[in-house]
Amino acid sequence: MHNEEVLVRIAKGLVYTESEAAFQAPLRRTEQIFEYNLTPPSKPERRRSLLTEILGSVGERTVLLPPFHAGFGSNVHIGDDFFGNVNLTFVDDVEIRIGDGVMIAPSVTLTTTGHPVHPARRADFGRFSEPIVIEDKVWIGSNVVVLPGVRIGYGSVIGAGSVVSRSIPPMTIALGTPCRVVRHITDEDLTTRTAGSEIG
Repeated sequence: MHNEEVLVRIAKGLVYTESEAAFQAPLRRTEQIFEYNLTPPSKPERRRSLLTEILGSVGERTVLLPPFHAGFGSNVHIGDDFFGNVNLTFVDDVEIRIGDGVMIAPSVTLTTTGHPVHPARRADFGRFSEPIVIEDKVWIGSNVVVLPGVRIGYGSVIGAGSVVSRSIPPMTIALGTPCRVVRHITDEDLTTRTAGSEIG
């Protein structure tokens, strides 16, 4: 199968294998990610330089605390005023797009890739990939997993420990496994410190 045909299959969310996708290996930024994770806090300029080498695009005033992990790195696009806490994992076989003003708590996984249920279809690491979009001003709590094809809408909050398997509308609080909307964010939240006991 030609590389162009594989790319079409990937874009359609169809199953493809490790061997078929091997031509994409030069897009992996594993060496730079390794170096970033070992760069001391006293060298913020070096960290920033490495981040611009690793990511597909990165905005201003971006904080990404090491260690972080990515399959590629080059398929991740981050906007301005981003804060990513430790142990953020990007499974970025296809694009992950993160808007402005997004905050992500420790030990979050954003995975664009899943695998077929039947073991015969997982031969040669058979998989499918769908992009993830996180819109502006989203806050994602600790230990959240965001699955392939999910879009999290503007301003939303994802409660700690959630597994987000479906897209979440803007300005809502969502939590649980599977993640579900529990309420809308309103002007009343301007006067409270937290979203309430439901996100703990």
